[in-house]
Amino acid sequence: MTWLSGDVVPEIPRDHRLDSSLAFARNPYDFISSECRRRGTDLFQTRLMLRKTIGMYGKEAAELFYDPERFIRRGAMPMRIRKTLVGRGGVQGLDGDTHRHRKQMFISLVSDERVAALVAETENRWRRAAEDWTRRDRIVLYDAARYVLSQAVCAWAGVPLAASEVHRRTEDLTAMFQDAGTIGLRHWQARAARKRAEGWTADLIVRTRTGQLSAPADSALHVIATHRDVDGRVLPPRIAAVELLNVLRPTVAVSVFITFAAVALHQHSAYRSRVLADSSVLRMFVQEVRRFFPFFPAVAARVRETFEWRGYRFDGGTHVMLDLHGTNHDERVWREPDAFRPERFLQWDGSPFNFIPQGGGDHYRHHRCPGEGIAIALMESARTFLAGRLSYTVPAQDFRIDMRQLPALPRSGVVLSSVRPAI
Repeated sequence: MTWLSGDVVPEIPRDHRLDSSLAFARNPYDFISSECRRRGTDLFQTRLMLRKTIGMYGKEAAELFYDPERFIRRGAMPMRIRKTLVGRGGVQGLDGDTHRHRKQMFISLVSDERVAALVAETENRWRRAAEDWTRRDRIVLYDAARYVLSQAVCAWAGVPLAASEVHRRTEDLTAMFQDAGTIGLRHWQARAARKRAEGWTADLIVRTRTGQLSAPADSALHVIATHRDVDGRVLPPRIAAVELLNVLRPTVAVSVFITFAAVALHQHSAYRSRVLADSSVLRMFVQEVRRFFPFFPAVAARVRETFEWRGYRFDGGTHVMLDLHGTNHDERVWREPDAFRPERFLQWDGSPFNFIPQGGGDHYRHHRCPGEGIAIALMESARTFLAGRLSYTVPAQDFRIDMRQLPALPRSGVVLSSVRPAI
């Protein structure tokens, strides 16, 4: 027990291990929620990388976590993630008016018209890729999707991408999210990929500003290159480069969701015809893929100033992690959460705090991913294309998901064989 304002305050339940980093690395998607359930609570205190950290999950915890009066993002993200996944100086680490102003730049890029344009560009790339697939014995969908999306998003964003660059840029964009949570050689390779990518996009920003490169006025490249921050100044080239990558990289990462959707379509084949016949079924199917399968395990923040919640004391400066996957599998909200049931979204209340595969809260005010609509639209488009435009065989393969990998993926990457146009 501790004291606050003269009252006795119960201590947050503790994990008494000296450090839980190894336990978290072994079970990143279930560590926080399982430790909470074991203690019969929504939160507990542990140490990660020898740093005091509070882990939380569930709708009420998410509502608290996204209160900007209680938490800040600056300095919350682990350095290894900043050096690989998101870069330094980007919108994810901003707070207050600076965050809201920068966020509007991204919101402007995801209007209905711009999302439709990206979907159309992506569908064109799917058709081109499928022509090549018919000449192969088999393809790995995860790899194919990464290349389709990288070429599509660059074209849509106004980013020139020569055929000779496609492989290098796709692999670098992939490494930033696929290897962000690794250790050893792969982590350092991801850092090198981040450095190369920032150099590439910074050069594009400078060339756009000097008129050497022309990009459409509504393209991500032009919007970010000309954006003026809350202080009225254009972003430094390195920061603008990070923000441009914050458009390209997450779009390529939708390949993970598309791969999981293919697994779900194979394992629940009754939905194959239904997603083609009814757009509402397609939307529920896509949402259940996003809820059911693991994408990113948790997000981090720091306590702004000491406060109490449910009688527990949150000390100023303390690091806090909100479990995304655990919240999406919270049995208090989702009946039989470990069953794949798209129809559950007929009864979903639409809360921005109990369904948070890409973060929670409001897209405009909070740190919820502004590209969530893009992810949904690209998944729906990919499902329609694969289910309705192609005929293929799914050979025997290992669909087991490696939950220690970030992001988790089916071991096979989803192999398709005998790909042909649907008759």
